[in-house]
Amino acid sequence: MAPAPAQVVAVVLLTVGYTALAVAASSPQAPVVWQRAHATFYGGADASGTMGGACGYGNLYSEGYGTRSAALSTVLFNDGAACGQCYKIACDRKVDPSWCKPGVTVTVTATNLCPPNNALPNDNGGWCNIPRPHFDMAQPAWEKIGIYRGGIIPVMYQRVPCLKKGGVRFKINGHDYFNLVLVTNVAAVGSIKSMDVKSSDSKDWAPMARNWGANWHSLAYLSGKMLSFRLTNTDGQTLEFNNIVPSGWKFGQTFASKVQFND
Repeated sequence: MAPAPAQVVAVVLLTVGYTALAVAASSPQAPVVWQRAHATFYGGADASGTMGGACGYGNLYSEGYGTRSAALSTVLFNDGAACGQCYKIACDRKVDPSWCKPGVTVTVTATNLCPPNNALPNDNGGWCNIPRPHFDMAQPAWEKIGIYRGGIIPVMYQRVPCLKKGGVRFKINGHDYFNLVLVTNVAAVGSIKSMDVKSSDSKDWAPMARNWGANWHSLAYLSGKMLSFRLTNTDGQTLEFNNIVPSGWKFGQTFASKVQFND
């Protein structure tokens, strides 16, 4: 797949006073099962070509995702609902040992979409075509488990909890009446199921809609108001970030919380 153009995004990290409340415990997870797929790589030896992407994380270095990232095929990407999820991947030597590095795994975060190429067969170039599960991994991550000359390798993968430093972060983009909030640095299950916003002049939570990737939007007029966010992850755990955004905020700012989802 063609890498997305690099986006170097300057952020202003502000940690402000707020309270965060866990209002629902996550449900027990089902036993982990290894599944089979294939993996290719992109982005160059330094992964600089993986910046941007369909999840909207922008500069993966500054956002903390580094070179351990992957673009998912359509069936795994799930219209952006998989953004932020983490996968442990190993080369499947039982299928084809030719290009595998034995005894090693690598964990990657879903940051991009590997689009289908319907002009090519599913088993000869159309690796990300429906219904194939496929990982187009950042090259440094892929080379942890595969030998460069192989190009494409059979893999086994499983969902694993995401490990993050610090709390969930919120970056507000957009303009008046279109507030686009990028949610990053999400631990545990890694992905967000729903998001709500509440302004300082309201007592009610208002639902936000997934715009694209990890970006959620509200069409209300929220400019400059103190804001609270409520997130529910795909495991059903809900956190409230009360007054995380202070009054007088500006578009383009990032606000860092001190709380995180847990397994």
